[in-house]
Amino acid sequence: MPVEMTLRRFEELVAEALDAVPPEFASAMDNVVVLVEEHNEEEPEILGLYHGVALTERGHDYGGVLPDRISIYREPILGICSTEEDVVEEVLITVVHEIAHHFGIDDSRLHELGWG
Repeated sequence: MPVEMTLRRFEELVAEALDAVPPEFASAMDNVVVLVEEHNEEEPEILGLYHGVALTERGHDYGGVLPDRISIYREPILGICSTEEDVVEEVLITVVHEIAHHFGIDDSRLHELGWG
């Protein structure tokens, strides 16, 4: 049975996951914002999505652009979790996964590292 959780509480969990990112990675994040959204319109089952240009792909001409976005999708995460502890874990995994994309780490490498 899916977990019931307020938007505010879910946003707190995302903030806590961001606080858990090691400082050396957090300080290296550049021109990116993390947003909580209800779900993705095109792929309603995905848990998160990185929209942007990874740091490894940015060239000398990168600049003057809107921030990259990391979207964390509340409804699908709550839908696969049965306890608040499950939500805490899934939010952390999803946040780390999408931050990794910001750093240019692809899904296959994330799976190798155990964050798939």
